Amino acid sequence: MIIHIKATICAMGLSALLVSNLFAGETPSPPPCGVVPSARQLAWHELEFYGFIHFTVNTFTDKEWGYGDEDESVFNPTSLDAWQWARVAHDAGMKGLIITAKHHDGFCLWPSAYTKHSVRNSPWKNGHGDVVKELSDACREYGLKFGVYLSPWDRNRADYATPAYPAHYRDQLRELLSNYGPIFEVWWDGANGGDGFYGGARETRKIDAATYYDWAAARDLVRSLQPDAVIFSDAGPDVRWVGNEKGVGYKTNWMALKPEGLYVGIGTATYDAHYAAGQPDGSSWVPPEVDVSIRPGWFYHANENSQVKSQQGLVNIYYDSVGRGCNLLLNMPPDRRGLICENDVASLNGLRRYLDGTFKTDLASGAKVTASNTRGGDNRYAPENVLALDNHAYWATDDNVTNGSIELELNGIKQFDQVMLQENIALGQRVEAWNFEAQTEGHWRTVARGATIGHKSIARFAPVNANKVRLNITQARGCLVLSRVGLFLSSKNGTYAKVDRSP
Repeated sequence: MIIHIKATICAMGLSALLVSNLFAGETPSPPPCGVVPSARQLAWHELEFYGFIHFTVNTFTDKEWGYGDEDESVFNPTSLDAWQWARVAHDAGMKGLIITAKHHDGFCLWPSAYTKHSVRNSPWKNGHGDVVKELSDACREYGLKFGVYLSPWDRNRADYATPAYPAHYRDQLRELLSNYGPIFEVWWDGANGGDGFYGGARETRKIDAATYYDWAAARDLVRSLQPDAVIFSDAGPDVRWVGNEKGVGYKTNWMALKPEGLYVGIGTATYDAHYAAGQPDGSSWVPPEVDVSIRPGWFYHANENSQVKSQQGLVNIYYDSVGRGCNLLLNMPPDRRGLICENDVASLNGLRRYLDGTFKTDLASGAKVTASNTRGGDNRYAPENVLALDNHAYWATDDNVTNGSIELELNGIKQFDQVMLQENIALGQRVEAWNFEAQTEGHWRTVARGATIGHKSIARFAPVNANKVRLNITQARGCLVLSRVGLFLSSKNGTYAKVDRSP
């Protein structure tokens, strides 16, 4: 009889796990809210901060976009050291590196079998070098993830904008995905078509960006060769563009997106208006990545050595990206030696000192935690789980409770100037509005307000001294599922700076 009842309930749409929980007398886990991330996307969220390496013939011609007619002989770094790049990234706290294996100029940093326009025909290492291999090896040595950027636009190829080119593009993509070990991210740029060399034609060529490349075939190739890799573009499918290159995510930032009708290279105006900030009722989980360069340009230019972003500038970018639920992709372009410039290294080290000094001590640790509601009164969803530093542990409320409060009584009076919040995004994104209070001299006062939380939200405010704090979630799309409430004080290596750089 019990087996029959279980089968009937399952047929009504409840999961087998939830049904088993019901019959075991356990409080069922919260149901997913909207769309949820894949395993590869969850792993990507945990990275949070990684680097971009823009390096090609442009580095030696002092251009941002090469025309495609550059002679291979211009590529000749004197002291290229991919291990220095990896060491700089590791020391800065980055978790991976993505290299521009081929930019719009078409020059390949690996000895591709499908073009003469590559390191194979350069004087560097007498044509026997492979920048992609050296960096992939260096990343493994330093425990970094490795990713590749392959521009769909190729201003060197004679067959660009003809029916033959998309197959050529996939051939080169196959080389990169087959020969350099695990890839964590494949990066597709939205620049498509325009003037170029095109094998000597020297003309302007345009393509239909929505249909020309057969992105479905390219996606299937990535899935078959690197199933754990996420694919980035302004159309996803796994990670989306944030809509600017300033290092700023949206304050209200939804991971969900309606990708129908969206394609790589759709255009900034349309993209910003409909997609950049996400859509709460989206049909796919497509979280945003913030790409920004440490310099004004993406490639190294000696005249920008005095314009490298400062420690405080990088700190603000960190809070405006990672602190708003995005991943941060920070570009650090090697110079003509093939090394990350000393000025860039100094700023990156300054960022690392600040982050280490700020986040090494969670001032909420050891607090007594209470909540307005706990799911089924079950300790598996207890409010103290927000201190557990484990995304699998979380505080949750009953299904019909979509707002509530969680209070932390600290171990004495603590000084702090920021609060870190995290949802258990494996079950979706829920929170739409919250405020954070501190009790000072017996009175509660609001010190921060926010909208979405997602993977992570960090709110900064002027320093306060308090022995109790309270998070009030005032609006959510489902029951509350919170995995982290942390309190931190800015490191002496950086100062509180109230800067609003919202798009």
